[in-house]
Amino acid sequence: MSVKIVQNVLKSAPFNRMYMSQIRSKATLPSLNFEYKDLEPIISRDIMEIHHQKHHNTYVVNYNNTLDKLQTAVAKDDTATIISLSPALKFNGGGHINHSIFWETLTPHSTKPSGDLDKALTQNFGSFDEFKKQLATASIAVQGSGWGWLGFNPQTKKLAVVSCANQDPLFPTTGLIPLFGIDVWEHAYYLQYKNVRADYVNAIFEVVNWDAVSKRFCEASV
Repeated sequence: MSVKIVQNVLKSAPFNRMYMSQIRSKATLPSLNFEYKDLEPIISRDIMEIHHQKHHNTYVVNYNNTLDKLQTAVAKDDTATIISLSPALKFNGGGHINHSIFWETLTPHSTKPSGDLDKALTQNFGSFDEFKKQLATASIAVQGSGWGWLGFNPQTKKLAVVSCANQDPLFPTTGLIPLFGIDVWEHAYYLQYKNVRADYVNAIFEVVNWDAVSKRFCEASV
């Protein structure tokens, strides 16, 4: 199941039989475009392997299990169960969406934003460096667990830096289309950076796949 389909599921409440009958596939753990060791020394092999195989995979499994329960509840018109499943659907579906985008936008060979994205970053934030500063500040400031995001507003056609708590998915939560996110859950950095989240956040810009981010911006801004 693609990220876009999961996003649509999370936006579709209240659910109904007709909508749920259209969901045929399950979420799957995406493959990476690089080896676990390839992001070293910015992100260690151990962190990458645990983060992908354990944490992300758990979101996938739990999302699929919750979706099965939801489909059964919808078929029975069991409103109480449908409502009770919503938090798990949001948490695990959001975890799958967020991490899928995260892997897509990382690379051992960091690139530069496309001309169009660089222009938009300058227009919205003053400069590329100022954008990075704002995203880093927002990510470091997240209380507890969550994500810092660069998003595109399809209504205003502007870029925005925001943060989301826990695994709240950006688009269903804010209406912003996610372009690049920084995972600031402790599982993303603690084995390597300990409690110094700022060092991890500032370092991650060294492994951003700006080609992928630029592609997402191009698709979002059409």
